[in-house]
Amino acid sequence: MTPPSPVLHVVQDRPVLVWRCGNPWLAISSAPRGGGIGLRNWVLNATVPTNYDHPDPTAHAGELAAELDLRGEGIGLLTAVDVRHEITASDGGVQASVTTGANAPVWAAAPAEERAWAPGTINAVCWSPIRLTEAALVNAVATVAEAKAQALAESGVPGTGTVTDATAVLCPAGGPAELYGGPRSRVGSALARAVHAAVTAGLRLENPRHIPENP
Repeated sequence: MTPPSPVLHVVQDRPVLVWRCGNPWLAISSAPRGGGIGLRNWVLNATVPTNYDHPDPTAHAGELAAELDLRGEGIGLLTAVDVRHEITASDGGVQASVTTGANAPVWAAAPAEERAWAPGTINAVCWSPIRLTEAALVNAVATVAEAKAQALAESGVPGTGTVTDATAVLCPAGGPAELYGGPRSRVGSALARAVHAAVTAGLRLENPRHIPENP
C-alpha cells in the first residue's frame, strides 16, 4: 500500500503540509490532534510561530483541518520549523517525513531541576507499507525515538530530542500483520534507517528552519 504524497498549503498565513489518505490508515501518534491509536484519514504538519502560545493546540489543529476541508479523524502536528524544509527518506518501502528543529535540544534523563523550556520540535510522519499490530506500532514509536537520538548524537547535537517532539506512524488497516516494530524487525529496521537519514539531512540544512514570531 503506497502512502499519500504531502501537499503544501498556506493556512492562516502559515505553511501546512497535508497528507490525504484515500482509505483510512491505522495509526499511532503523540500529536496534539489525533493522538493515540486508531484509524486516521489525514495528517497535517503545520508551522506555527516560535512564540506560539495558543491555549488549546488540539483545537487549533482542528481549526486548520476544517479550513483545509479535512474530514473524518486525522492527525495534526505543530512545529516552529518551516515545513517547507521537510525531508522525506525511504527505505524498504517505509517512508519517514521529518521536520527537524533542534535549536533547543534536551537530554531525556536530565536532572529534575533542569526544567527550562524552549521551542524546538522534531516531527516525524512515518508510513509502513505493511500492517503492524498495535504492539508493533508502539514498538515502532520507540524505534523512531532511538533512530532520532542516534542521528542527533552522530551530528554532535547535545541531546536526545526536544521537549515538543511528536511522532506519527501509519500502516495499512488490513492484511497480515507484523508482530514487531523494533530496530531489528523487518519494518522497524527500515523505519530506523529512514528516520535516521531524514533527521541527519534535516540537521544539515543551511536554510533558516524557523519563521519569525508574530508581531
